[in-house]
Amino acid sequence: MPDMMLLLQMLALLIVIGALAGVLAGLLGVGGGIVLVPAFFYAFQTLGYGGPQLMQMCLATSLATIIVTSLRSVLSHNKKGAVDWDILRGWGPGIAVGAVLGVMVAASLRSVALQALFGMLGIVIGAYLGLGRAHWRLGEAMPGGPRRLVLSPMVGFLSVLMGIGGGSFGVPLMSLYNTPIHRAVATAAGFGVIIAVPSVLGFLLLQIDPAQRPPLTVGAVNLVAFGVVICMTLITTPWGVKLAHAMDPKPLKRIFAVFLTLVALNMLRKALGW
Repeated sequence: MPDMMLLLQMLALLIVIGALAGVLAGLLGVGGGIVLVPAFFYAFQTLGYGGPQLMQMCLATSLATIIVTSLRSVLSHNKKGAVDWDILRGWGPGIAVGAVLGVMVAASLRSVALQALFGMLGIVIGAYLGLGRAHWRLGEAMPGGPRRLVLSPMVGFLSVLMGIGGGSFGVPLMSLYNTPIHRAVATAAGFGVIIAVPSVLGFLLLQIDPAQRPPLTVGAVNLVAFGVVICMTLITTPWGVKLAHAMDPKPLKRIFAVFLTLVALNMLRKALGW
């Protein structure tokens, strides 16, 4: 049986993590995974768990929560007619293929390599959040043909390597191709489901050394973290939505971009052993 004090400490940390992720998701429209992965990393490490597969557990557990949150989000958006099903049908297969490839690569890498990848990609996302402009365009409609064949697997692949859903890459991509922001956010929730389901199935089969995994971990997915975070985000995401309507979220998004960049730089620093 796992140590009860250890479980209580982990529970307290996860309650705070889940509450923060939910508020930020509702307030800024960013996926919870971008917060959850580094938070899980520091929580598990603080509790004494490390080893070469620590990041795999963080990615897998984050993606497991995304199955629930993205499915809930896409169904809610669909009731308002905001989901672009043509984009989902056209891009979904490629995204799923990229997600499967992402699991295969993530399973073969050591935690330090995944930390470095998260750090570098996090800096890119932080820069876009902080410096991106709504009028930037790469085209007037989502591309098809060879460009879609290349871009759609990249969305799934990079998202799995960061343990995030479809929002961080999907929303900027669709915005750059002239998709209205509310439709991009709604459709990206569908990307999240397509990314998370196959990747979590793969991570459930990954073997983690029992001595280096938190209690109640199946494959690479920690069930305690999954359950607590889902409960907390369901409670606190509406609070973030209310805050977003009560204040201007643009300066807050800039602040979050700085925060994310600092977190990514710190992850990169640890990966480089500095």
